[in-house]
Order: sequence, then structure tokens, then C-alpha cells
Amino acid sequence: MPLPSSREMGSSASHAAAPPSPAPVAPPPTPPVGLAHLLPQNTKENDDGKGAPAKVDWLDLPCPVPYEELQREALMSLKPELFEGLRFDFMKMLNQRFALSHSVIMGSTEVPSQSSDVIKVPSAHYEFGANFLDPKLMLIGRVLTDGRMNARVRCDLTDNLALKIHAQLTNEPHFSQGMFQFDYKGKDYRSLFQIGNNAFYGANYIQSVSPNLSLGGEIFWIGHQRKSGIGFAARYNTDKMVATAQVATTGIVGLSYVQKISEKVSLASDFMYNQMSRDVTSTFGYDYILRQCRLRGKIDTNGVVSALLEERLNMGVTLLLSAEIDHAKKDNKFGFGLTVGE
Repeated sequence: MPLPSSREMGSSASHAAAPPSPAPVAPPPTPPVGLAHLLPQNTKENDDGKGAPAKVDWLDLPCPVPYEELQREALMSLKPELFEGLRFDFMKMLNQRFALSHSVIMGSTEVPSQSSDVIKVPSAHYEFGANFLDPKLMLIGRVLTDGRMNARVRCDLTDNLALKIHAQLTNEPHFSQGMFQFDYKGKDYRSLFQIGNNAFYGANYIQSVSPNLSLGGEIFWIGHQRKSGIGFAARYNTDKMVATAQVATTGIVGLSYVQKISEKVSLASDFMYNQMSRDVTSTFGYDYILRQCRLRGKIDTNGVVSALLEERLNMGVTLLLSAEIDHAKKDNKFGFGLTVGE
């Protein structure tokens, strides 16, 4: 409640004594020590046209994105789903919650070799999938003709706690994988704990420290390989840009930046450094969304140029064109695909 002005007190003094001043209101909590220089100074226009610092409600900060999705805007442009050969996808909605999918892929598979040349052999497989989508339960399954099976489960146990399961079964020994995750979403923070096969344990935590800045960290331990690590991350986002930074004790450093030129065009770049292999890679990409198509492409410092075009021909019919050129390895990949169904 604001205090009465001097003009109001003077006008009422001639009629009655001024009422007692209200109790002072406690100031909002201050940001953590050492982070003040990182917090944005929001401004708003006053009546005189001058910008003044806007008040930030530190008790009502937005919930951050999950730790594993810190770079999701950059990955949309820099990591499109490229493929080689012919691809046909068909999805049929049986009702509002249940759907079936069929996929046929004919292309080639790279065979490991000791030479620098890339060796490919023709391959083809069929994939059958089933999806069950419910507001509190999601089930996704895929079965391939080569014997692989993938399954994903998400179940909302409460409004804030969700259980996630990822599983992959193969005919090859020691290649099957399983992962259980418990994702807790608070008002302005998120935490995740995961358990996997081969004695894998991991946990991460991220919290909003301002309306635009969130900080987090992770820790993991792989008992089968006797490896452990700790990572730290930061994400700063506005309506026009998203910047992230991640570093881990395993020697991995990752930086990404996305600039939103407009609602249809965005530019992205990232920087990756691996201390163990002394590998440094920078990638620059774009994401262009038109009325009936979407074009994504990238180029990196290794000489790899790629692009993916998604053209909507008609209601429920989408044309896919994929291309990737690797000048260093002399490896070129081209793909043509068609998606039918919504």
C-alpha cells in the first residue's frame, strides 16, 4: 500500500488529523550474492518518457526448461533429422488417443573400416509403431525388422512429479539399454534423477535466478566404466535470443546462441570443445519457416554442409528432401521422403 503524498496530507489537515501511517511493507528478497551483475535491468516507460527500472517479483519467477533441453532451440536448426536414400512414413489415427505408424527406409549403412574411406552397404528395413497419448500417460513403441525395439513411457504421478522410461532392446549382447527418470517440476526450478543399466546414476537441477537467467548443474556416475563427472550450465533467453553455456569435468565445453530474426527466421551457432580428443567444432545454421514449407540447414568447420526441406504438398502429405556433403571424408548423402498422415 503506497504512503499518502504530502498534497493529500496537507488538504486533509484542515478537517481532521492525519491517519496513522500504515506498517512498512517488507522489501522483496534480493538476488543471490555474486549474481547481481548478471541479472537484467528491465525498464519501462514513465509518463515523462524516461526509462525507469521495473520491479521484478523474485517470488514469482518462471519455471526453467529441463536441463537436458537447454539447447533445444539451437538443436532444431543445427541437428535436423537427416537421412539417406528413400523414406516413406504413414500414420493412421484410430481415435483421439491411439495411432499406428508404418515406416519404410531404403538406404545404406556405414561399415567400420581402418581406412579413411567410407564404406557403405545397401540396407532396408520396416518399422511398425504404436502411440497412445493421454493427458497423464504417454506410450510410444517402435519395432524394426532387424530385431530392435524402442519404447518410451511418460506418466504424470502428480501435478509436479513425472516418471519417464526409455528402453531399447537389440539382438546384440550388451547393447540393450534402459533408463528410469523421475522429473520434478517446481515453481521456479526443475530436478531430475535417473537410473540406468550398467550401474548408471545421474541427477541434475536447474533454477531460475531472474526472469531471463537460469543456472543448473548435473552429476553422474557409470559403475560399469568406473567414470563419474560433474557439469554446470547457464541459459539466458529473451523474446529475441537464447544463449546457453555448458561445461563438464569430462572435458566437454559447449556454447550455443540463437537469434530470432522474426517469427519465421532464426539463426543459430554453437561451439564444441573436447579436451580429451582436442577436437574443436563450430557450427552455423538457419531455420526458415514459410507458409507451406520449412527449410533448415547448417555448415560446420569440418566442411560438412547439410540441409533439410519439408514441403507440405496437401493436407496430410509432406515431401522431405535431405542432403549432406562432407568434403573432408568425401561422403555425400541424399534422401527423398514422403510422410502421409497427421
